[in-house]
Amino acid sequence: MQNKTFRIRGMHCASCASIIERTVKKIDGVEYISVNNGTENAKISFDKSKTNPDDFNKKLEPLGYSLIFPAVQPLKKTEKYMELKDMRNKLFSLIPIVLVSIFVMGWDLLAQFKITPEMSAMWSDFFHYLLPILATYTLFVVGKSYLLGLYRFFRYGKANMDTLIGLGTGVAFLYSFIVSAFGESLKSFINVNQSYYDVSIVVIAFITLGKYLEARSKLKTGDAIEKLLNLQAKTALVVKDGKEVEIPIEQVVHGDIIIVKPGAKIPVDGIIVEGSSFIDEAMVTGESMPVEKKVGDSVVSGTINTTGSFTFKATKIGSETLLAHIVKMVEEAQGSKAPIQALADKISGIFVPIVLGIAVVTLGLWLLIGTQYLGFSQAFSFGLVSFVGILVIACPCALGLATPTAIIVGVGKGAKNGILIKDAAILEKLHKVDTVIVDKTGTITKGKPTLVDIQNLSTWQVDKFISVLASLENKSEHPIAHAIINYTKEKSINTVDVSNFESIKGKGIKGTLDGTEYFAGNAKLMQDLGVMFDVSQIEKFTAQGKTPVLLATKEKVLGFVMVADEIKAESKQAVNDLHKLGIKVIMVTGDDEKTAKYMAKLVGIDDVLAHVLPEDKLIKIKELQKEGHIVAMAGDGVNDAPALAQADVGIAMATGTDVAIESAGITLLGGDISKLVKAIKLSKMTMLGIKQNLFWAFIYNLIGIPIAAGLLYPIWGFMLNPMIAGAAMAFSSVSVVSNSLRLKTKKISGIE
Repeated sequence: MQNKTFRIRGMHCASCASIIERTVKKIDGVEYISVNNGTENAKISFDKSKTNPDDFNKKLEPLGYSLIFPAVQPLKKTEKYMELKDMRNKLFSLIPIVLVSIFVMGWDLLAQFKITPEMSAMWSDFFHYLLPILATYTLFVVGKSYLLGLYRFFRYGKANMDTLIGLGTGVAFLYSFIVSAFGESLKSFINVNQSYYDVSIVVIAFITLGKYLEARSKLKTGDAIEKLLNLQAKTALVVKDGKEVEIPIEQVVHGDIIIVKPGAKIPVDGIIVEGSSFIDEAMVTGESMPVEKKVGDSVVSGTINTTGSFTFKATKIGSETLLAHIVKMVEEAQGSKAPIQALADKISGIFVPIVLGIAVVTLGLWLLIGTQYLGFSQAFSFGLVSFVGILVIACPCALGLATPTAIIVGVGKGAKNGILIKDAAILEKLHKVDTVIVDKTGTITKGKPTLVDIQNLSTWQVDKFISVLASLENKSEHPIAHAIINYTKEKSINTVDVSNFESIKGKGIKGTLDGTEYFAGNAKLMQDLGVMFDVSQIEKFTAQGKTPVLLATKEKVLGFVMVADEIKAESKQAVNDLHKLGIKVIMVTGDDEKTAKYMAKLVGIDDVLAHVLPEDKLIKIKELQKEGHIVAMAGDGVNDAPALAQADVGIAMATGTDVAIESAGITLLGGDISKLVKAIKLSKMTMLGIKQNLFWAFIYNLIGIPIAAGLLYPIWGFMLNPMIAGAAMAFSSVSVVSNSLRLKTKKISGIE
């Protein structure tokens, strides 16, 4: 058995996913298939001795779909942009055609109710010849895919939403063409004064608009795997026969001795055998401060060597590396099927046959029963009008627009406020979220070390104290030194050159300034110097997760500063606002437990899970989901990518890596967590708009279909003309779009 993931070309709706699943599942040797409409992926488990991907495509290609393999090679964005551009061009070409059609339709409708006079014979003849031409272009050029959907329905018995659109518009066009061509012959049987070309035009125009909006909103999805793969080093500097040789990473084998120079990516996982350095492991741990590595310590692929050179022995290569595992976790999490897709599959699976069945039964009842009371001619006329009316009024234009229009408005409103939302499924989940998991670094905190406390124990002014300390640190490459130097730059404090500089490994630094030897480092350095210092002075700071840097001479300690990853100003209020919404907040971090709990207490977080790896974050989310919670994960860094993908809603801070942003459903620009609260409230507002849209879309069908079938004729003698059915259908689309646009001006909790 083989388990493979394939990308799918040609899929554009939930019913497409259902068709692909049913078709491939029938192939001998296929054990399991799951199609995800959101990611346009198919996971297939099959016996390679019985079948293969070529067999799948032989069955799918006649239906308009094809599998692309390998799956890790995404469709080129240029191809997607070309498709979108083609849709946009067709949509723009329909604008004048739709305006003409609505003008004619409106005039006829108003004239029928004696609001306006009848159209003059000259204009009536002009539009009589113009509309068929416009409708032919609309149906056979812009609406070609809908006709293909209808063709595949008759040829293969596979129906998707395109089928019903093609059926409704096709019948309206065919009926109109027959009336136009054989009007004199049919005059005694049916009303030949009314054609429905405008119905075909308006329906296709609105459906095309809906598809364009949907395509535009999905354009920038699915790049997470590609971004992760780009983090991998392409080559490795390996020692071969005493010489340094640069080889492709694919040629690295277990036990190879690899040299890593400053600024280089570590190509594979391994253990340091010579040298030391500070490694930026933000992509693994999410923590901003580079970690010191020495002989015997492990290093992982994709991390970056910041200072110094070292040599390590390769222990894990290829698919064994941590980065490869992260890639796999993201792929699996993104490829899983959302529950909402199953509901969409069921609806799309029964909608077309039910509507078609109602239309056929209605025509049959008119011929069977109506003939007895009205005669065949009148019964056939009413039956045909009802048949066309049902197909036209039931055309799912409003249903197709209900979600994308509201989503586009919601997404635009969010973007204006620095909240980027990926798709409708994210909004559907976001307003239901009851648990938010946050990473510490870059989410609750600023994500970079800063100087947060100064304790000047000397007789100097504070600026002089900092100047001496920074002058020493100017010579150091340690990340803590950078925090101190940055502080002097912000405060415009001058530094001077230091002589006799020396790094004291694992303890600090020393140097001479104006004839005096100064030392900067940790408490262990002070102890070695024999300088008296009360360690209790810094214990309260270290308990808060802060790192002390002491400045001293050989005689005394002059003072100390504290460096820490500072809490964002907005974090406490954001957590408080989440609590007001009834949402529990959990902090999951790779940092020290003492530091994590202290940070959590400061901002009011409910629970803390410290010392975690990417796998632990993923496991925690899965546990909460099994308990029935709807989980949102907020974080940055590649280490958060699997968790962001697994969470019901992944929220990336824009200060993090591109991978985290691509893996997430929501991106908060500027890394402002307070925008998460706004995003949830925006989700509630947008989802309310979607529900209103869907209500009106369904209510038109629930009320319109029985009326189109002639339900009111026995009571009041009223028959719904297909023109009115077309107008109702068009109005349903306009009302849905108008309701969505109304959200644009609606204010909600600080979002405008």
